[in-house]
Amino acid sequence: MRLLLVEDDDHVAAALAAVLSRHGFDVTHARSGEEALRALLPDAGAPFAVVLLDLGLPDQDGFEVCGRIRKRTGTPVIMVTARADTRSKIHGLNLGADDYVVKPYDTGELLARIHAVARRKPPAGGGPEEAQEASGPRSLRLGSLVIELPNREVSVAGEAVPLTRKEFDLLALLAQRPGVVFRREQIISEVWRTSWEGTGRTLEVHIASLRSKLRLPALIETVRGVGYKIVVPAG
Repeated sequence: MRLLLVEDDDHVAAALAAVLSRHGFDVTHARSGEEALRALLPDAGAPFAVVLLDLGLPDQDGFEVCGRIRKRTGTPVIMVTARADTRSKIHGLNLGADDYVVKPYDTGELLARIHAVARRKPPAGGGPEEAQEASGPRSLRLGSLVIELPNREVSVAGEAVPLTRKEFDLLALLAQRPGVVFRREQIISEVWRTSWEGTGRTLEVHIASLRSKLRLPALIETVRGVGYKIVVPAG
């Protein structure tokens, strides 16, 4: 499995690359944002399965690099950074990152997260999008919220709301059964395709991001100790 490691610290990169190589990854190291973007060009070789992206790069902020990567490719991106505040996590996920890991991290946890995002197939490869399209045009309407499943588009009161892939998958899952409580384990299994408990933190960040983007604070209700549900808007 090819992996692009974007890290400006050679010592950190060498240590991490050695661990990843022992676990079967073919690691390419990029020391700057521009170097990473060049490595992701279509003619640069076989596609990468995952990008590990540090935010503190010498030439440009990692957030900017993530946004540019997402415009070019659907390759999963995991941000790996010392920025632990929730605002940074939400910002990174809004830009299209698939996961966010805070330094210092446990190597086993990082490996599990890499495998979790790598298991997701790209849009053209028979993933959730294709399965939805196979059942014909469908939309979900919950008050002012409209979810167009085949096109993976969301709008609130007629205004488009851009969501990342995981945010859309999460919202679509909950919205298909309004009022039904989805257990955290079930959501993680269906959206992230893993049973690894560490994904729970990522789920919480995605829920927070959805609430912020949709501006419907009462739509997604937390059922303490169980999971989440969609609350059908009145009227």
